[in-house]
Amino acid sequence: MTRQAPPRVLTVAGSDSGGGAGIQADLKAMLALGVHGMSVVTAVTAQNSLGVQGAWELPVEAVRAQYRSVVDDIGVQAVKTGMLASAELVEAVAELLAGTDAPVVVDPVGVSKHGDSLLAASALESVRTKLLPTATVATPNLDEVAQLTGVLVRNETDLRRAADALLALGPRWALIKGGHLAGDAVDLLTDGTAEHWLRARRHDNRHTHGTGCTLASAVAAGLARGRDVPEAVSAAKTYVTGAIAAGFALGGGIGPVDHAWELHRPDR
Repeated sequence: MTRQAPPRVLTVAGSDSGGGAGIQADLKAMLALGVHGMSVVTAVTAQNSLGVQGAWELPVEAVRAQYRSVVDDIGVQAVKTGMLASAELVEAVAELLAGTDAPVVVDPVGVSKHGDSLLAASALESVRTKLLPTATVATPNLDEVAQLTGVLVRNETDLRRAADALLALGPRWALIKGGHLAGDAVDLLTDGTAEHWLRARRHDNRHTHGTGCTLASAVAAGLARGRDVPEAVSAAKTYVTGAIAAGFALGGGIGPVDHAWELHRPDR
């Protein structure tokens, strides 16, 4: 018998040659969570555990052709976006998303884990006005929230202000990631009415490269499997917390999270 195809998730993002973030992290997370991952490469980076040594965006025509090739033939149950690099790419991808009948998870990638810029300053307005309105869920970290809304988050109370400011830009749900705050790793998910506070113990592990990409991909995988947004985000938080705890050293800098951590549990 031919096996029925699993749910399909498309990532539209940049390539990380070191394998810890970007397209590579997205596809690993999707495989671990039981969905079929597909990709539209928007940019190629020379990247390792120490940082980003170079980045080259692809032409808009190449990005559009990849997207249409996958969506028109294979179809998608969810789309996740990551590094989009330029205003031209942001606007082209936003147009494609607006014409696709599937939930969209927008990870508005601005900088890498090492502080390297992955989005042109001139693209911020396009993210605000074109990309975020297409999002079922937007998943910025605190630096990205500040870039997009001007809200500086210094404590948990500020997470509400940040979420309100982000929702005003058009996504249906805002997931404000508070991982840069002190104490437990706390995130706020809200649609402006319901609030879901997601807490996890902070693990003493510096090897966290790819956490944002991985979380957004896990949310997209949950949505593709038919979960509602709060269920998908809660499951994604649990998955990423485990991946962070199992993160490992690689190279001379910040290593990646372990996308296959559940396979390595001693009780398996």
